[in-house]
Amino acid sequence: MTAQRWANVLVDCPGIEDVLTYVVPNDLTVQVGDVVQVPVGSRTVGGIVVRQLRELPEQLGRVRMRAIAAIVAPQFLPAAYLHWLGQIADYYCAPLIRVVQTALPTGLLQRSQHRIRLRPNFIPPGWEVFCSPEAQHLLAYLQQNLREGYTSKHLQKKIPQFKRARQELQKRDWLLQDYVIPKPPSPQRQQAVTLLSLESATDLTPRQQEILQCLHRQNGQQWLQDFLKLAKTTKATLERLETKGCVVITREERLRLGETGAVTTDETKTLTPAQAQAVAQINHITGSARLLLHGVTGSGKTEVYLQAIAPRLAQGQSALVLVPEIGLTPQLTDRFRARFGDRVRVYHSELSVGERYDSWRLALTEEPQVVIGTRSAVFVPLPNLGLIVLDEEHDSSFKESQRAPTYHARTVAQWRSVQEDCPLVLGSATPALETWQQAQDAQVQYLTLPQRIAQRPLPEVAVVDMRRELQQGNRSMFSEALQGKLTSLRDRRERAILFIPRRGHSTFVQCRSCGFVLECPHCDVSLSYHHGQTTSLLRCHYCNHVMRQPRLCPDCYSPYLKFFGTGTQQVEQALQQQFPDLRVLRFDSDTTRRKGAHRERLAQFAQGEVDVLVGTQMLTKGIDIAEVTLVGILAADGLLKMANYRAGERAFQTLTQVAGRAGRGDRPGRVILQTYDPEHPLIAAIRNHDYLQLCQVTLPERRSGGWPPYQRLVLLRVTGLEESEVEQAAGVLAQGARTLLPETCEVLAPTPAPIVRINRRYRWQVLLKLPLNEKLLDLARLYDLCPQSVSLLIDVDPLEVG
Repeated sequence: MTAQRWANVLVDCPGIEDVLTYVVPNDLTVQVGDVVQVPVGSRTVGGIVVRQLRELPEQLGRVRMRAIAAIVAPQFLPAAYLHWLGQIADYYCAPLIRVVQTALPTGLLQRSQHRIRLRPNFIPPGWEVFCSPEAQHLLAYLQQNLREGYTSKHLQKKIPQFKRARQELQKRDWLLQDYVIPKPPSPQRQQAVTLLSLESATDLTPRQQEILQCLHRQNGQQWLQDFLKLAKTTKATLERLETKGCVVITREERLRLGETGAVTTDETKTLTPAQAQAVAQINHITGSARLLLHGVTGSGKTEVYLQAIAPRLAQGQSALVLVPEIGLTPQLTDRFRARFGDRVRVYHSELSVGERYDSWRLALTEEPQVVIGTRSAVFVPLPNLGLIVLDEEHDSSFKESQRAPTYHARTVAQWRSVQEDCPLVLGSATPALETWQQAQDAQVQYLTLPQRIAQRPLPEVAVVDMRRELQQGNRSMFSEALQGKLTSLRDRRERAILFIPRRGHSTFVQCRSCGFVLECPHCDVSLSYHHGQTTSLLRCHYCNHVMRQPRLCPDCYSPYLKFFGTGTQQVEQALQQQFPDLRVLRFDSDTTRRKGAHRERLAQFAQGEVDVLVGTQMLTKGIDIAEVTLVGILAADGLLKMANYRAGERAFQTLTQVAGRAGRGDRPGRVILQTYDPEHPLIAAIRNHDYLQLCQVTLPERRSGGWPPYQRLVLLRVTGLEESEVEQAAGVLAQGARTLLPETCEVLAPTPAPIVRINRRYRWQVLLKLPLNEKLLDLARLYDLCPQSVSLLIDVDPLEVG
């Protein structure tokens, strides 16, 4: 007889955060790291096997155990990888299952869905007479899909008074309800045609010979549907060739690896002395270490990454390269594919479920490869990891702040480099002050690239006082200096980038008669105006609520509505009106929603189809085009005046990065920075590209105020539908934190969030200040103090606190 076996399973089920114990059936071989399906109550849910048991704990000895239902993905998570996820859960005060959900590709941990179908044989003729209008509506909707029905979640959205209608049809026994497990992601298989021989048959027609020659030119193998289009033939023709022994048609797995652009082979570049020294130091490291690669914009950091990765691939190791924005991924991927070919993979949130699943599975193989992706790619379980790179390591996009775990990819990558015993390279022209301070304290090795490639100068930054422009009668959003450069842009065959922090047309709409401002009904913010060709809209940039732009003021019915503030759309329109000869393209989150739009728009700009690219922070990094000689910064003050202790640092980083897009070719670059406060202490630092001046201005303020990098922060974010409940819960949590933390920690009084209400939910927060090495293991107990009507998110090391 086979000995009884059990397993601890971490299940994806609301309200269950501890492991559950299940019997392992004799016909299943279950191992730690398997993705499995297990019963929980009346449902079947996904889970991860975290431990195998040969005997049960005493308290479970008499409990009747349920069995694991099925294995979805065997050995999907290595045991060491699970241990690393546990470290993340502890540090960020998050349940382990939440970390696992964040790490795994979408769709693997599936919960069973409550589905409702009709029982048509039970429904008598003339049923309309017996049913209420709500029940009639539900019954008619279910008749559209008698075989599979719909999930109850879907029906709640589609059917008014759904619960009442369902109860009515249930009493008549006209409904069939069950729980169905959605199919998890699986490999995609397609038919492929393979050439066996060009001469195996002698009775071939000229057309058949032509088809075989076409397949031969495709290296003898091609996906069937692609080849039918290429050769302009039919499947029946290929099947006849198969009977003659010339080809074979088989079903093969087709990997879904995201979109790929055509690239030309790129040769290794000759390094500058500073680049060569940086590569040598990186390649000299044999174990875990952190290195800051501080290089000015255009100094060749990417080439350093490429030449540090190449020897590791040759040794059979893999590399992980993290970038802050999805928009950067296509450009960087093309550069890496040109050097390393098909060993480069991508992983980010814009990939389909199948694409992420296939990229993840390929990462588990022993094949040396390079994975490029956004912050979630830090979880891709590459074996034999030889190097981790965080490009633009200062960028706030590496921090998750909306849901648990509130991880920062830089911190998680640091732990992974220790676990994998490999170096972590942090690259930036404007490092985070935390990283800079660690480099000064010798916790991080410091590498520098102080000059651009080919000794090209950094762009000259001209600061324009917009107050003086107004006094001189210039009411345009473009200063005289910027207008002059734009006027001659096409004659010089050059290109320009215009940066504006906000998307949309205008920041808010106000009635000039009564002062009424149109606000979002769900958030305490004004609606932004978005101009359209046929319909103009007002949109909330927090909850995405949309409404038509009214013709009259909703409060006093006056027609005098005025648009205030400037967004990318308004800049685009002003350019088209004032400079009709310029070809203008907008690059922001409104214009790049569609998959592949980032690549298409940047390709248009790079290929010379566009003269001026107008955009938001998406423009500040990754654009390396020699013909860009002009950068215009239209609203620097919006960044400098933000109510946040990081405002100065972030403004310097953003404006220095966007300025660095200019002058990367043989022609010198020029930056025109428009401001109403040219005396601001950081304007001089930006003008001089002087990072040390930023440190001299900012770090003393941080030290005296008890802010990072001299102390740690934790922000308790409390939200709920009733403001009084949220405020009360924030007070309870603040008192609970004072009890849990030692006296060396400071718990500030609860305060409303800067925007009190978003998407109908009220928001309060409690800020905790802690010594740098303070442990937070007990802080997760605060979740037990939170009432069910209120949500708590513990944001560890937050970047936004005000």
